[in-house]
Order: sequence, then C-alpha cells, then structure tokens
Amino acid sequence: MARMAEFDLVRWIAQGYIELFRCTPMLVQLFWIYFALPALTGVTIPGFASAVIALTANLTAFMAEAYRSGFQAVPVEQIEAGKMLRLTSIQRLRYIILPQAMRQQIPVILSLNISMFKDTALVSTIAVADLMFRANTLATQSYKALEVLSLAAVMYFVIAFPVSLLTSYLERRSQTAASGRSSPKKGTRTKSGAATPIGASS
Repeated sequence: MARMAEFDLVRWIAQGYIELFRCTPMLVQLFWIYFALPALTGVTIPGFASAVIALTANLTAFMAEAYRSGFQAVPVEQIEAGKMLRLTSIQRLRYIILPQAMRQQIPVILSLNISMFKDTALVSTIAVADLMFRANTLATQSYKALEVLSLAAVMYFVIAFPVSLLTSYLERRSQTAASGRSSPKKGTRTKSGAATPIGASS
C-alpha cells in the first residue's frame, strides 16, 4: 500500500526499501545484518535473530511487489463501483481488492516462499544450526560429504516439491477459471430468439 501511496515521500521510501533488498544478494544482506549492523549500533545480534531479520526483510520486498501487481490487476470499474456504493477505502480494500488480488497472486506467493525456503541454507554461513549447517558439520566429521550432502538435498526436495506441485495446480486452476470466464457460451441466442452456434457467420 505504501508503494502505491499518493504521498511521494511514502512511495519513495517504500520503493527504495523494495529495490534495495531485491537488487542485492541475499548473502550480502545476511552478512551485513550479522556483522555490519552491530558495528554501527553497538548492539550484538545473535545469529538466529540476524537470519530471521534478513530473511524477513528480503521476502517482504518481493512479497510487496507481488501484492502490488495483484492490487493493480483488479479492474478499475469494480473499485469505482465501490466508490459509488459509498464504501470507504478500507472497505474497498477488504471486500473488493484483497479477495481478488490474493486469489490471483497465490501461485506467486507460494513460489516466493519456496525460493525463500531454499535460501535458508545460506544462514549456515553465520553458524546458525540449520539443516545445511548440520550437514556440513556431519560431512566434515564423517568424511562422507557425498552421502551427507546428497541426503540434505533430498530433504530440501521432499519439503519443497509438494509445495511446488500445489503451486502448479493453483496456476492451472486459475488459468482454467480465467479462460472459462472469457470464453463465450455455446448456442448464444440472437434477438429473434434463435440459437446461433459459435463460429457461425452473421
């Protein structure tokens, strides 16, 4: 909402935040929060907290653009109809914009979450004991890097693959629903009442 605000300052701040986290590597963001931010503020941030902050800030930037595109995809006529019905801005957002925008953007949101789940492997670089950190430790101790890292890859796949299937299903379902709404009905009737088959010349 800040990205689409009428006030320039609010819109610029939101756009700056989004572009900053979208256009810089996730690993750089993680290192900056873990190493540089404590140097600037004098406050030590634990590894787990740094990982949560970095992942949240990064995902928020991508999610904001997904939401914005969904909001702007809602037909203007429906928003104008809401104004004619004297709905407030909050009511238009709640009853008109959000339901349609979220329905359209669910596949994108799920895809972003899959990408973020895979990016959690990067938190092992700041000694956060996640799956990848444990796998690296075990591989070093057992000298079986191939077996251990392959098992870690399989675990990531087992978790992410069902969500990927769900995303594909929702995309196909939304495309089918959109094509069903846009396709003309068979046997539409003319003014004289006779049914006209699709493709018949007028």
